[in-house]
Amino acid sequence: MEVNVHFSGGLEILFSNQKKHKVVLPSISEKWNIKSLIEWLKNNLLKERPELFTQGDTVRPGILVLVNDSDWELLGELEYEIQPNDTVLFISTLHGG
Repeated sequence: MEVNVHFSGGLEILFSNQKKHKVVLPSISEKWNIKSLIEWLKNNLLKERPELFTQGDTVRPGILVLVNDSDWELLGELEYEIQPNDTVLFISTLHGG
């Protein structure tokens, strides 16, 4: 299944300084959801400092997650079932200064 994954607000630095990724998720026995996508991204695309992206099995506080331009909180957060060609955007709202 192909999914578009985008990073913004500085998160792209953790992912080879690349904002947009077209990800082909491998077939698994259960359906892909945001929780399993976050784990896959952490294990396969994240290049450095996982503590800046994840906390436990979710994203760190201060990271906004949008699925097809809708807030993931409206879609069930970690349990949202990913559909082919979804666009999942992770935006860091925390900046140093």
